Amino acid sequence: MSRFAPLPDPPYYAVIFTAQRLDGDYGYGAMADRMVELAQQQDGYIGIESTRDEAGLGITISYWRDEAALKAWKQVAEHMLAQKLGKSRWYEYYTLRVAKVERAYDGPEGR
Repeated sequence: MSRFAPLPDPPYYAVIFTAQRLDGDYGYGAMADRMVELAQQQDGYIGIESTRDEAGLGITISYWRDEAALKAWKQVAEHMLAQKLGKSRWYEYYTLRVAKVERAYDGPEGR
């Protein structure tokens, strides 16, 4: 898997999920892998980027063609189960943001 998601020219949507993990795995790793696999099968999925530090703070950004695609992803049964388990088992705190990407630049040269 490459470090950066291969993204099209904007516009597209980004779902930015930032979370502080609780101690212990409790099936988290397997579920995280499954969510990536499942998301890749969804119509409108573009890519994902994710990072986590040693203290458990993680940021995952998934990219979607349009708002309809990301709304459909939110309703996938396995994804809904992962959301429920995240609240009860894996996350001390989380925040989710949805953004429409209107401009994007690559570097190091940028614009």
